[in-house]
Amino acid sequence: MPAEDTNAERPGDARAPEDGAPRAAQASWEPDGITVRDPVSAPDAEGRPRRTTRRFPLFTRDTARPEGGGRAAAGDAPAPARQWPVLTVTLLVGVGLLLTALDVFRWGLVLVGAALLLGAALRWAMPRVGMLAVRSRFTDIATYGVLGLSIALLALMAQPNPVLEIPFLKDTLHFTVS
Repeated sequence: MPAEDTNAERPGDARAPEDGAPRAAQASWEPDGITVRDPVSAPDAEGRPRRTTRRFPLFTRDTARPEGGGRAAAGDAPAPARQWPVLTVTLLVGVGLLLTALDVFRWGLVLVGAALLLGAALRWAMPRVGMLAVRSRFTDIATYGVLGLSIALLALMAQPNPVLEIPFLKDTLHFTVS
């Protein structure tokens, strides 16, 4: 079989014509097969090749729900019952912020931290937690746990009259500031 000249001009070629104006990408549909003259992606519904683009789509249509992101209750239950884990965590965070606004800041922030720790525990223990599942299970547990523990510990160590004192932190502060 002789080698075909790849530089020869063919009808429907995607290269620019003599006047310098670019042609649109083309793919021809022939009865005996597909002749593609441009880069293409997967074929469309009719089997013809689609033109690829390097641009991101305007609308994402194929993002998968995170593992465990299904309903926490049966589908025939009302919406609040299906999303009770995220509603519980959100309600507790709201109460904690209300306590903080009412000048009970330490226990309000401890409640916020405890709510995030509860979210981590729910994400770990339950197979389906609805909208509480944002990322992968490990990432959600790590994020909720680290943030909840940090907020609760910092609230307990807040001045004046801290409930929790960690001795080496005072020494660390003296070494870094002086």
